[in-house]
Amino acid sequence: MVLMTMIGRVADGLPLAASVHNDLRDESGRNSNEYQNQAKNILRRINSSSPSKASIETDPYVFHCLIDHDVCYITLCEKIFPRKNAYAYLEDLAQEFIAQYGQKIQLAARPYSFIEFDNYIQKMKKQYADTRTSREAMGRLRTDLRDVQNIMVTNIQDVMSRGETLQDLNRKATNLASMSQQYRKDANYLNRMSSLTKIGLTVGSIVILSLIAYVFIF
Repeated sequence: MVLMTMIGRVADGLPLAASVHNDLRDESGRNSNEYQNQAKNILRRINSSSPSKASIETDPYVFHCLIDHDVCYITLCEKIFPRKNAYAYLEDLAQEFIAQYGQKIQLAARPYSFIEFDNYIQKMKKQYADTRTSREAMGRLRTDLRDVQNIMVTNIQDVMSRGETLQDLNRKATNLASMSQQYRKDANYLNRMSSLTKIGLTVGSIVILSLIAYVFIF
């Protein structure tokens, strides 16, 4: 389920539009205002070099972020809400937002200049609450968004407490992935060498036994 949505300008983190579930409150007592502040912090920590897609966990929910045409689209969802559906939802918002305000985005001077876009957000939230509609939307999902398994996933504490940008976090995730890939390559190489060694020992043993048998027989 989509719980909250915020749209902001990448250049300066200015919120342009938002839609909030007013009854939002988790078991720890955090309410919609706290999650809005988290979303604003995410906006302040993105830049033109940030990954175009990222998921940020904030138990018991998760933020999904999409950057398109220098605009960042953020939605807060329940963790059980499929990630593909979340990005399909953001993609729909991005297409409509650019269609309506593309020429005005860089001219906006005050927060929530396009707050009337909430009407469209509410419409999309209802559609994506309908399983059948969300499946249809998946068919329209852009090719580069279909593989959501490779989307960077981090934790809200990494974004807020340490003040790291999504670019920094993405670079660390990429480095870890590279190290993991190299580890797998090294492990495969060692396995191959071990197999070759075993084969060599087996062949050597057969040759030696054959020579011994030859000596005794002939």
